[in-house]
Amino acid sequence: MPDAETTEKLTKLYQSIDLSQADRETKRRLLQLGMLKVTQKDAIQATHQMTPDSIGMLMASLIERVTKIDHPYRILDPVVGTANLLTTVMNHLQSVTDQPIEGYGVDNDESMLSVAAVSTQLQDLPVQLYHQDAIRDLDVPQVDLVVADLPVGYYPLDDNTKRYRTRAKEGHSYVHHLLIEQAMNYLMPGGFGVFLVPKALFQSKETAGLVEWIQSVAYMQGLINLPEELFANSTVAKSLLLLQRQGGTSHQAGKVLLGSFPSVKNRPEFIAFIREIDNWVAQYLAPAK
Repeated sequence: MPDAETTEKLTKLYQSIDLSQADRETKRRLLQLGMLKVTQKDAIQATHQMTPDSIGMLMASLIERVTKIDHPYRILDPVVGTANLLTTVMNHLQSVTDQPIEGYGVDNDESMLSVAAVSTQLQDLPVQLYHQDAIRDLDVPQVDLVVADLPVGYYPLDDNTKRYRTRAKEGHSYVHHLLIEQAMNYLMPGGFGVFLVPKALFQSKETAGLVEWIQSVAYMQGLINLPEELFANSTVAKSLLLLQRQGGTSHQAGKVLLGSFPSVKNRPEFIAFIREIDNWVAQYLAPAK
C-alpha cells in the first residue's frame, strides 16, 4: 500500500483528470496504457496480459467486413480478462452502425474481472460480466458474435469435459479446443466466432477430432496469420480463425479465406490485403446474406 504522502499526491492527480468529454476509445486507451505500465513494472504473467490493440483492431476490421449489423447485436467473450479485446471490438463496430450493441464477458479470474468492470463502466458500455469457469454451462443468452483471445494449454478438470466432442481421447484436453466448442454453442445460427489461436492449431495430434467437430456444427470460413512482428518469436505466432455457425442463411464459402496480414508498417501491402478480404466477402460470402 502507498504511504500517506504518495496517496495524497495520487489523489490530487486523479482529481485533476476530467474524462467527461472524452470518447469511449480515448478512455479505453488511457486505461490500457495504465495497465501496460503496471504489466511492465510488476512482470505480470502472460495469461494476465491484455490483448494488444494491434491484434484487437485487426480482428475488429475483419469482423466489420464479414458481419451485417442490421439488428440489435450481442457479443460474447468467454475469456474476457480485462475486456480490452471485447471493448475494442464493440467500440469499432458501434462506430459503423446505429444498432445497439451489448457485450457479455466470462472469466474465472476475479482480479481480471474487476479491471474489466472498471473499464466497461468508464466507457459506459452495456457489458455484463460473469465470474465462472467458461467450460461449465454459461448463464448468457444466444449471441450474434463471439470473440476470444484463447488461452493455450491443457484443461485440468477432466470431469467437466465429458460432454465435449473436442475432448482428448486420453489425458487432459486442450483448453483452446474446448473453448471454441463452448463458444459456438452460444452462437445464433449464422453467427460468427472469431478466435485468436496458435498458428499451429491444426498440427497437433488432436487435430482430427477438432476438424470433425467443426465440420458438424460450423463452417470454417477463414484462417489468417497475423504478422510475426507482433510476437516475441515465431513459435508463439498466432492466427485468426473464422468460424460461422451452421443454420439460417449461412453456407460454406466456395473458397476459404487464407493468407497472412502484411506488416501494418507496410501500408500499401496492408491496404491491398484488406481489399482482397473485401473482394472475398463480395464473391463468396455476401450472396448468403
